[in-house]
Amino acid sequence: MSPAPADLIITGCTALVHDDQERIGFREDAAIVVRDRVIDTVTGSAAVRGLPAAERLDARGQVAMPGLINCHTHAPMVALRGLAEDLPTEEWFNDVVWPVESNLTEQDVAPAARLACAEMIRGGVTCFADHYFAMDAVAAVVAECGIRAHLGEAYFSSQGTEGREKSLEFALRHRGGADGRITTALAPHAPYTVTDDDLAATAELARTHGLPVHIHAAENRDQTETSLARHGMTPIGVLERTGLLDTGLLIAHGTGIVEGDLPLLERTQGRTAVATAPRGYLRFGWPTTTPVRALRSVGVPVGLATDGAASNNSLDVWESMTLTSLMQKSAEGDARWLTSRQALHHATLQSARAVGLGDRVGALAPGRRADIVLVDLTGPHTQPVHDLAATLVHSARSSDVRTTVVDGRILMRDRELLTIDVPTVVGELAERLPALVDRSHGKRIQEYTT
Repeated sequence: MSPAPADLIITGCTALVHDDQERIGFREDAAIVVRDRVIDTVTGSAAVRGLPAAERLDARGQVAMPGLINCHTHAPMVALRGLAEDLPTEEWFNDVVWPVESNLTEQDVAPAARLACAEMIRGGVTCFADHYFAMDAVAAVVAECGIRAHLGEAYFSSQGTEGREKSLEFALRHRGGADGRITTALAPHAPYTVTDDDLAATAELARTHGLPVHIHAAENRDQTETSLARHGMTPIGVLERTGLLDTGLLIAHGTGIVEGDLPLLERTQGRTAVATAPRGYLRFGWPTTTPVRALRSVGVPVGLATDGAASNNSLDVWESMTLTSLMQKSAEGDARWLTSRQALHHATLQSARAVGLGDRVGALAPGRRADIVLVDLTGPHTQPVHDLAATLVHSARSSDVRTTVVDGRILMRDRELLTIDVPTVVGELAERLPALVDRSHGKRIQEYTT
């Protein structure tokens, strides 16, 4: 009996693969067979020559990679791209971003989320971890456009118990949504905007309902020093004291993590991960970056992220991969640290673990969800290729992504988006911007004092 047709077969590519020690390698003239939204086989092109398929992609001259994962962002903040420039952190929050966000409605969030998803799909991002407001609208956009997402409704203690309850209700209502492409988390904003009592209550809810938690913590060194002065412990110590380190925890940024935090993080045995978004740290002039080497030494996965476009100006995870490698070399004073292959490991398996999907995505291997991007390396800026890993990390750009596949569905083919009409989205968002960015009311949703 002849085999049933595959849903999708990609042929002629060079496939980025991991061996049983998770070392990065490349398989030439490879073929990837997808059935029922899952990678069925990674083999040679000759082996699938006569295999029937509903769709075939000829990927000669291209590299097939696991889709990139944006491990921490605020997708709808693309609406604020370029609005708050050349400001230190406190003024950025208090004078621009938090006054504007007091205007935010679901009608603003929906088109902004569509624009963000379009940007990410075009840049080879197949999954993003979002921490924001009006997240029902984001979940609806994820369902319609086909991307994968890890979503959490953010809250402050200034909202009272309603904020925490809304975060829980969202997480339970949307968990497993969009045919399983949506996973959810509880999303307290940060230890400096959420009280210890609320953090402890969140930890209890996470344990009761089997939910992970996504939070900003130890974002910069100033926050760590302020926490030590006020509470006698670092922000990581606060997370430990309130029980959040006993949950599945994703910490955004962590540039303020210090040596004394490492034993606390090591005891979580990989349940805690950190997302690094290096472009924003440069932009705000922070003196430190995420201590990737120290975190890896105690078994903490570090995933790649962009943060929101209001602070990062783009949702380009490719750029985050490059900057992470370069900034780690500089921070450690070691040109041999965070090699191109190590950077690709952070972009693939470690990022998948950071968002709780380490057993589902992050590798091109049988049984993994078919989240795949094809990268064209025929351009002059990527030739010649002496070291393919280095070419991907330091020469290739997000615009070299030709095709993006999520859950076996092609969302972009040959740079053409198939599920989002960008001109329509841009027009809709433009109509909403005057009311959104108005700050004449003098209100803020929160006060930034670390």
